[in-house]
Amino acid sequence: MRRTANFVTHAVAIALVAVVPTAALASEEKVNVSELLFQALNLAIVLAVLSYFARKPIIEYFATRRSEIKRDLEASAELLTAAEHRNSQIQRRLLDLESQLVDIVETSRRRADEESERILAEARKTADRIHGDAKIAAEQELVRARRALRAEAAELAVELADELLRQHVSQGDRDRLLDEFITRVESGPGAAA
Repeated sequence: MRRTANFVTHAVAIALVAVVPTAALASEEKVNVSELLFQALNLAIVLAVLSYFARKPIIEYFATRRSEIKRDLEASAELLTAAEHRNSQIQRRLLDLESQLVDIVETSRRRADEESERILAEARKTADRIHGDAKIAAEQELVRARRALRAEAAELAVELADELLRQHVSQGDRDRLLDEFITRVESGPGAAA
């Protein structure tokens, strides 16, 4: 009952608020005040009837709407909390990924340096081996060249000796040398066998 009285009071106040400016306008234009009051009274009655019959559905509508809004706000708050939690997880993962990236870069750099050192050491070993092989090959070539020179020198010495012997040794000297050789061979250590 009290609500109905409050609603009627509110309706009359609204009607007066609507009528007063209209009355001021009517005084300037010489409009019939009684007609204006009649319209205001009609408006108040219509508002009172509407408030009486439509009050309960309107109140229910606004109560339902309020509960829906409250439920939506609570759901939004839960979604916001979940989103903030998810955001914090993502931020932590990003930090972890950044630290992992730094670790990966550092590890890759260290491995590259180690691989570079290993390759350089292997290249030095290969260069030393090639240098040693070249030195051995040069020494072998030098030995072979010395042998070839000695053989050629010996051959030339034999040819020179042959030439000298032909020029300075006669047929009689040759026969005497041959006899001496045969005598030595016959009287040597293998002659008794």
